[in-house]
Amino acid sequence: MPEPGSLELTGVRAELEELLYLEADLLDNRKLAEWLDLLADDMTYRVLIARDVHSKELAHQYHDAPLDVAWMDERKDLLERRVAQLATGIHWAEEPASRFCHLYTNFRLLGVDHEMGSGALSACTSCRFLIYRNRLHEEEEWLVGKRTDRVVRSESGWKFAERIVYLDQPVLMAKNLTTFL
Repeated sequence: MPEPGSLELTGVRAELEELLYLEADLLDNRKLAEWLDLLADDMTYRVLIARDVHSKELAHQYHDAPLDVAWMDERKDLLERRVAQLATGIHWAEEPASRFCHLYTNFRLLGVDHEMGSGALSACTSCRFLIYRNRLHEEEEWLVGKRTDRVVRSESGWKFAERIVYLDQPVLMAKNLTTFL
């Protein structure tokens, strides 16, 4: 990993922050096909279920084992099907369409690696999020949590390769998960 404060690391951080803000704009503006272009072909996307635990067990507050149940545990092909379904205009939970606002903060660059042999660059990031959803006259929902991403740089730019989302609520208060976190 480059030295903290190095120009290389500063440049990577700026590129990844811009990627995060681009993603928020695409999701808020329902440009889901363009959002899919930000995902690596082998992307994995998990939204973990939280559980209430004793304060001494905080390390186990999420169902995060590979075979544990999750709100979402998908690869890019399933995400593409979700987007296609939303694009039909007959998705019961999104007609009329919701309005979204994705806010990301506390962005951290956790690590950068040059993969030996290929010269490819990958990075791990984390951030906090607040997502607001409004639909019809009375439907209003908030999703709050944190997420970690592994991103890889390809010829076409940075791509999200792995995402793990940690919702801060053990019971999903939203009626559905029709947005991407």
